Amino acid sequence: MFKSILLACTLLVTACVNAATATNIASAAEKVSPLMPGLTIPALTLKDKDGNNVVLAERFAEKTTVLIVYRGGWCPYCSKQLANVQKIEAELAELGAQIIAVSPDNPEKLAESKIDSPNYQLLSDDSLILSQALGLAFYLDDKTATIYRNKLGVNFVSLDGKAKVALPVPAVFVIDKKGLVHFQYANPNYKVRLTENLLLAAVKSVSEQ
Repeated sequence: MFKSILLACTLLVTACVNAATATNIASAAEKVSPLMPGLTIPALTLKDKDGNNVVLAERFAEKTTVLIVYRGGWCPYCSKQLANVQKIEAELAELGAQIIAVSPDNPEKLAESKIDSPNYQLLSDDSLILSQALGLAFYLDDKTATIYRNKLGVNFVSLDGKAKVALPVPAVFVIDKKGLVHFQYANPNYKVRLTENLLLAAVKSVSEQ
């Protein structure tokens, strides 16, 4: 009997742990709650295009960071945003800032990107741990999810026991060496992105502190 109780408790704890991996995914893009300025980015580890582990806290400690969260390389609005930020990469570097762009794309997909710079790194958040920690993850409705999967190559993922599609709301954070957020821009309307001039101004304000 004791063994049965112990097994039941173990299964219950395991279920709770598994469920916790998908508890911060909103039901719609308009219902996300992005991490606000003044808060610290959680210490997490992601993978680069070669599958190597990258500890975010260690990267943040190197210099001011522009953290871009995007939906994936399949998204034309995201690709345009990454390209536009690439145009001001030199200016950001002069301000002492690096660029880290994160998406649900797996490392193999990231390897297809033409962005190749030591100061502009793409990382994989294919398990959505960072998107959830930043309060950006949301579930697509079934109709939209099917369209995205069939026409844009987005795969269904199993989260919290449900075969659904979850994506991050596109966002930009400016973070200091301690991982503290100084600036945040997140918009449920994925077609509207932060301008390069505003991003430069935000980074400049952090570098002058």
